[in-house]
Amino acid sequence: RNALEQDKIDTSRVLPLIIPYNDTWLRDTGPLGIDTPSGLTLYDFKFNAWGGKFDATLDNQINKQLYAHVAFSHNHYHHDDLILEGGSLDVNESGEMLTTTRCLLSDTRNPNVSRTDYEAYFQQHFGIHKTHWITNGLIVGDDTDGHIDMLARFCNNTTIAYSQCHDRTDPHYSPLQSLETELAALTNQQNQAYQLVSLPLPKAIYDQQGHRLPASYANFLIINDAVLVPTYADKQDDSACQTLATCFPDRKIIPIDATAIIEQGGSLHCLTMQLPQGSVAFSVIENQGWD
Repeated sequence: RNALEQDKIDTSRVLPLIIPYNDTWLRDTGPLGIDTPSGLTLYDFKFNAWGGKFDATLDNQINKQLYAHVAFSHNHYHHDDLILEGGSLDVNESGEMLTTTRCLLSDTRNPNVSRTDYEAYFQQHFGIHKTHWITNGLIVGDDTDGHIDMLARFCNNTTIAYSQCHDRTDPHYSPLQSLETELAALTNQQNQAYQLVSLPLPKAIYDQQGHRLPASYANFLIINDAVLVPTYADKQDDSACQTLATCFPDRKIIPIDATAIIEQGGSLHCLTMQLPQGSVAFSVIENQGWD
């Protein structure tokens, strides 16, 4: 609280909740806020730590505890045993979705759920009219089996920003070249190609054990009036920010040093989960303070 106040943050707009968890990646464990005909609904999907790689017992309790708080209990709540991670999906306002086959169709998540099953679910629950299944692309060090939020992101209904590598000696070169080719072949519901905007790949970053970490500028976070862009103390940081500025002319581009975050295996988008306006009832807690 002191740190926020020193930076002149309005703490009346901050709701601190203490909830035990296994890991920090709320993008994959937090609720998906959906505006449904019956009102705002918080979808609570099952999380198995990216195919059983880690313990997720506490992570699977986060959304229930969140919903139990007075600031969230006015929403509808929908629990589903489908294993689904927020970082594996990216959507635009036209009801088009990007996702990857390597993640959603992995045997360690929902082995009995087919592409057709997913598409029907996305249409019924999320209003998705067209699902793009990406089969190419790779970010070394990514534990998620190919989350789309490291590879390619909608900037608007017609533009996709994607990770690109120009170094032929880098293991990313061939997979990301194939990703570019695949994205160029996509069309929207009007059978029109998307505008593609390439983002550079940061230089290789390694942990203390010598393992390469999954640094990607595609892991940016869109907020109400700005876009937060992860930076890595890299000469490509400015270029990535300038490129994204052309994609979001109505938003401020704010670089955020993500070098500490990437040590844990993810970046800004992975660390956060946005919620629709109205899903947090600040009015019922404004007099409760931080106690």
